[in-house]
Amino acid sequence: MTEPGRQTTEVVLDAKGLRALAHPLRVELVNLLRRHGPSTATRLADLLGVNSGTASYHLRRLAAAGFVEEDTERGNARDRWWRPVHQITRLTDPDLSEREPEATMAYLQSVAASYNLRLQQALNGLDTMPRDWRRVFDLSSRALRLTQEEAETLHGELMELLDRYRRDTPELAASAPEGAERLSLITLFLPDLEES
Repeated sequence: MTEPGRQTTEVVLDAKGLRALAHPLRVELVNLLRRHGPSTATRLADLLGVNSGTASYHLRRLAAAGFVEEDTERGNARDRWWRPVHQITRLTDPDLSEREPEATMAYLQSVAASYNLRLQQALNGLDTMPRDWRRVFDLSSRALRLTQEEAETLHGELMELLDRYRRDTPELAASAPEGAERLSLITLFLPDLEES
């Protein structure tokens, strides 16, 4: 774990982390903190349409698992501020998903719901999106016939390509070039093995 107040780039899920994130509200809390920076349970609750007690409870659970921490520089006796500890969460251990199948499925369904919410928000705002940005908007699907090795290579190449571009974090937003906007690029590798 990182020292308090110092954000690391990513965390690879272990069993404890997987179980902590196997709840849609917790996935959304972490996403909001990563996208917008430190916040209070009350502000996060308003954004998510839940009461502040519920948000506080889930933030404490996330803190116990090491995903968020209290931002003591901003907090006071009345309001506790929270910040993310990592910017990226990875589930890379296939053995973990076999040991924790229910938690894995709950986590993945929470992530999928979060992606769907972002897509719906973008669709709802499409008519007011600036024309130049509408040209960038893309929903596409392409069927490929790859071996498992080729799929792994393609995934690695895509990740390397993405790493060449500026990440969006609240800390880096101020230093981004003029005209830079947040862009969500969601990748889905969905093996369609039914015909095999």
